[in-house]
Amino acid sequence: MAPSPSVAFQRRLWMAGTAVVENLLFSAVLLGWGSLLIMLKNEGLYSHLCSVNETTAANATDEDVLWLSCVEQEEMLNLGFTIGSFLLSAATLPLGVLMDKFGPRPLRLLGSACFAVSCALIAITAYNPMDLSALIFLAVSFNGFGGICLTFTSLTLPVMFGSLSSTIMSLMIGSYASSAVTFPGVKLIYNAGVSFRVIMWVWSALACLVFLNCFLNWPAEAFYTPEEFRRKTETESTSVSQEEKESWDHLHKDVPPGDLALSEGNQEVDQLSKKLPEDNPNLQSTVPFRRSVCSPIFLWSLLTMGMTQLRIIFYMGAMNNMLQFLVTHGNPHPSEELAIEANEKVDSYASIFGALQLLCLLTCPLIGYIMDWKMKECVQGDKFLDNGRKRRDPKLQKLTNAIRAFTLTNLLLFIFGITCLIDNMAVQVITFILHTMVRGFIHSCCGGMYAAVYPSNHFGTLTGLQSMISAVFALLQQPLFIAMVGPLKGDPYWINMGLLLFSLAGFLLPGYLLYHHRHLQQKAKLEVEVAKETMTHEESNSTKNHSNGHLP
Repeated sequence: MAPSPSVAFQRRLWMAGTAVVENLLFSAVLLGWGSLLIMLKNEGLYSHLCSVNETTAANATDEDVLWLSCVEQEEMLNLGFTIGSFLLSAATLPLGVLMDKFGPRPLRLLGSACFAVSCALIAITAYNPMDLSALIFLAVSFNGFGGICLTFTSLTLPVMFGSLSSTIMSLMIGSYASSAVTFPGVKLIYNAGVSFRVIMWVWSALACLVFLNCFLNWPAEAFYTPEEFRRKTETESTSVSQEEKESWDHLHKDVPPGDLALSEGNQEVDQLSKKLPEDNPNLQSTVPFRRSVCSPIFLWSLLTMGMTQLRIIFYMGAMNNMLQFLVTHGNPHPSEELAIEANEKVDSYASIFGALQLLCLLTCPLIGYIMDWKMKECVQGDKFLDNGRKRRDPKLQKLTNAIRAFTLTNLLLFIFGITCLIDNMAVQVITFILHTMVRGFIHSCCGGMYAAVYPSNHFGTLTGLQSMISAVFALLQQPLFIAMVGPLKGDPYWINMGLLLFSLAGFLLPGYLLYHHRHLQQKAKLEVEVAKETMTHEESNSTKNHSNGHLP
């Protein structure tokens, strides 16, 4: 019942529009963990680990019961966030392999089903948190895997939009990054008095609509580009006029078979030549994948991306505790008034953080603009512009843009680390904005750099491998969180200071890229000089031969 690629191409606007909405509501929603954590604690998940609350929880039948919280509860719930966020990044490599083999349709169906199951499991857990709290680990695992399936498959849609593909791609990435706003939005509904279980069941039902939309509109084959759709339309028009062709063959039945075969062969060769891209990767010198993986640029990118991912994920998991420490200043036994004030401020600032995630819809196109800077001057064709200037080399321009983008992103990350150290609640709004910008920038920077440096057939595997290694590196956020709430007694200062100093390593990648860029410039300059010398030598020989040919 899957539609054909031609039908899917005609529905591309609907598919792109629904994909943006689906990314917002169902992709990386776990990144809004701060708001979900408050709701899970209010529903009593793992509250039985808090000895003070054991009697109350065991006898609780009223939904209005107030569950107490403790360090052990926070550690267990943060472990769930660690697992879910790990799958959200680590699954990209196997998903890339599976999508290359089976296409995006089955993966999107699987992802939407997993997300529906995850919401159902969370709802079931809330019915009996004393006995079913362990289901949260399975729920966040399905949530993370289902979310990345939806995100990954939506990145295949821009090929149907031709010159607008970069714009559509930025919308897909922006909606994925902005999906952290979903749980804060859910929390507003929760605070309005709607049951947490009802919210989760409705969300599960909405995920089933994503399954239905994919089932009806996503083709089993690869998407057509506008050029492929045009050729397909022309082919279908040709098949419709088959009778005219047979009539033409009848009129020309006296043509010698050799001439007719030659004519048909020329037409076939001409059509095949149209299908060949200008830069056929099969005609280029193949670069071993091992060489790409072991290159210094890829290794530096692993360090930079792993460090950035750890910084981002740790802040998301520990944000509520950091904000609470800013209010209580580490007082282990705050007064009732101070405890209420801390909870209210954490609640309001978590909502602000969630709302600011929509900035990703603006920041992702911004970094896309930086990555596409002056790329129009690099269009293949004449080597000189209308004003006589030489065209820029596309690879060198992409590398230049990647250097600027990485430098800007690392600078923002460093400033983000500084604002985390400031003991002021109002300043943390600036921290939220910087966090959102860095999260929206970093993946676009890395993708643009890989596209500039490595062969196109290595791009998907390198990106998936980098995401998986970064996810493994980000697992360090769990021991850091335990150290913060345990030995450090909730004080995040020293961990933030260590991560701030560690973030300086991110500037090593743009530094090496600058060195690599200059090396390529010198190499290109040398090739131009050699080409000029060869041309001069050939012209000299030609002139000499021409003069010899006119001797009396």
